[in-house]
Amino acid sequence: MTFIEAIILAIVEGITEFLPISSTGHMIIASSLMGIAEDSFTKTFTVSIQFGAILSVVWLYRDRFIPKGGINRTIIDFYSRILVAFIPAIILGFVFDDFIDSLLGNVMVVAFTLLAGGIFILFLDVFIRENKDKDSDTVTYRSAFIIGLYQCIAMIPGVSRSAATIIGGLQQRLNLKSSAEFSFFLAVPTMFAATAYKTLKFFKEGAAIEQNQVWMLVAGNIVAFIVAALAIKSFIGFLTKYGLRAFGYYRIIVGVLIILLSALGIDLKIV
Repeated sequence: MTFIEAIILAIVEGITEFLPISSTGHMIIASSLMGIAEDSFTKTFTVSIQFGAILSVVWLYRDRFIPKGGINRTIIDFYSRILVAFIPAIILGFVFDDFIDSLLGNVMVVAFTLLAGGIFILFLDVFIRENKDKDSDTVTYRSAFIIGLYQCIAMIPGVSRSAATIIGGLQQRLNLKSSAEFSFFLAVPTMFAATAYKTLKFFKEGAAIEQNQVWMLVAGNIVAFIVAALAIKSFIGFLTKYGLRAFGYYRIIVGVLIILLSALGIDLKIV
């Protein structure tokens, strides 16, 4: 992987991580079209740059994560709800780790989940428009846990963590804005855990990291941070104005594209 390819992947990560369109699917297309080798560093890089994306959430919502008034009941409830939502991913991720790894090697799983998810979002968008005036902006402990269960569905490649948690929030009768924002908040511990695990596994396996690869990681995280921050701000405005329909159509297009590329004999890899 060259430095330019690393920057391109970081841009793709930043744009797609928090949108309901599957960052995995886009990483497959981008890395395969660039012919990036499927080695241990490339796999680690694609996970590690999520850290930059995480920081963008903390920065944009710093008043929620680090309130000026210090520790109070509001901040305790905020972190407690995130923890409750995070628990299912810890448990199920550990139990089904081998099964998840087996799915990660199947590009067609990604393609079909993108298609199925896109179709589902189109139907869901109709329901949202019909019931938008009845939705709440309050995340309870019960709804946080159920959203956490929805997040576990995203362990299947192509589902999209963002899509699963936003849909979970909508199922709990949260409005679109609150569902999306809680999805962002829940991404912080979830993605941090995944990043830490993959990075530790990389070094535990005895892999060495070269100096130019260190700079790739640094640059990749900086780019992912900037692009993700821009994507999040744009997404919230677009979502509240237009809903999810456009993302449904887009998922279907990407799913079909992956299937066509595979049918044309292009070697698609999940990095």
